[in-house]
Amino acid sequence: MDNAELARMVEAEHPYRGRALFELNDRVATDDDAVTKVAMLTRLTSLRRARLFDRVSLAWSAIIALLAAETTNARTEAYAAFRALDPEEQHDMLDYLEVTAIEEAHPRIA
Repeated sequence: MDNAELARMVEAEHPYRGRALFELNDRVATDDDAVTKVAMLTRLTSLRRARLFDRVSLAWSAIIALLAAETTNARTEAYAAFRALDPEEQHDMLDYLEVTAIEEAHPRIA
């Protein structure tokens, strides 16, 4: 599937939206279109509410993927997506990432 099809699955809350998002997340290191789509998807209320575990939402997983890509574009989008979160959620995410500022976060995805 292409990036647009995957993004539509996520937006439509398709039963496989998590898998679609993870596939897009896997592409962000080498695909600027995927970066744009993932960054846009982080703004969806449904992804902010959908928990993978504990405090970690699907939106957080997307932001973490953008950070982990370590490209200028992906990190810029990650910072903007992070700043779009509510202050309490920002605090929780920084706590989860064990950093005091989002710019300090350099997660690795295996």
